[in-house]
Amino acid sequence: MTNSDVLPGGSYLLGELEVTRVGYGAMQLAGPGVFGPPKDRAAAIEVLREALDLGINHIDTSDYYGPHVTNEIIREALAPYPEDLHIVTKVGGRRDDEGNWLRASSPDELRQAVHDNLGRLGLEAMDVVNLRFMPEDHAGGPATPWEEQVETMAALQQEGLVRHVGVSTVSSEQVAQARAIVPVVCVQNHYNLAHREDDELVDLCAREGIGFTSFFPLGGFSPLQSGALDGVAQTIGATPLQVALAWLLQRSPTMLLIPGTSSVEHLEQNVAAATLELPSDLVAELDAIGR
Repeated sequence: MTNSDVLPGGSYLLGELEVTRVGYGAMQLAGPGVFGPPKDRAAAIEVLREALDLGINHIDTSDYYGPHVTNEIIREALAPYPEDLHIVTKVGGRRDDEGNWLRASSPDELRQAVHDNLGRLGLEAMDVVNLRFMPEDHAGGPATPWEEQVETMAALQQEGLVRHVGVSTVSSEQVAQARAIVPVVCVQNHYNLAHREDDELVDLCAREGIGFTSFFPLGGFSPLQSGALDGVAQTIGATPLQVALAWLLQRSPTMLLIPGTSSVEHLEQNVAAATLELPSDLVAELDAIGR
């Protein structure tokens, strides 16, 4: 595999799967609010193909994006898939006709969601499926106990439909509960410079060799924090998003990134962030943003 040579961000092993640490999040390929078709389907296809041309071999998606839209576009753009392309999806939710995000965590719903992803992507097995936790106060079907949800994923793995299991929007306790049932290769949570509640979980994943996938790399910044980030970006001649992504890569050796975009230009900027080496004084300045 040559992707780690193309992307200075390097590669990481999810189980036995070698993925680029800088991946591509397909959520923005759907319409506004991650609902309905994109404004320009041809542009969405172009972005996906450019991602592979840039060396990315790690695509994050879900059949409830759209719903169904991103998986259909991925298949149209990239199938037949390269042997080293690894597609990661997530289950545990669904969309209604108005685009609301609903819980879908029963064994039957989780099983159907995996089959839906496989069918629309045109795959016989998913490389990685992240089980997303939606709390009891979230709208949707009846809440299923977390351990029972994980047991369903373990059964799907034993059946050969899921190669590896990850978890999403979870606490350290839930990670431990899941690991007692099935090997967990990655955690996918909201984490960035300004959103640092999972600092201890990031460190735990690093110690245990578990991938930590950060989503919303610029979500939740206050104007003051954004100003500080802008200042660092101007100092090194990069964009704020590039600095935020570079900080995440340097934060932990098991950190994985899935920035999404519907623009080839922004995609190229995201990939270029992997080449940034932030000096220690600027890292300290950036660390202070989250305190």
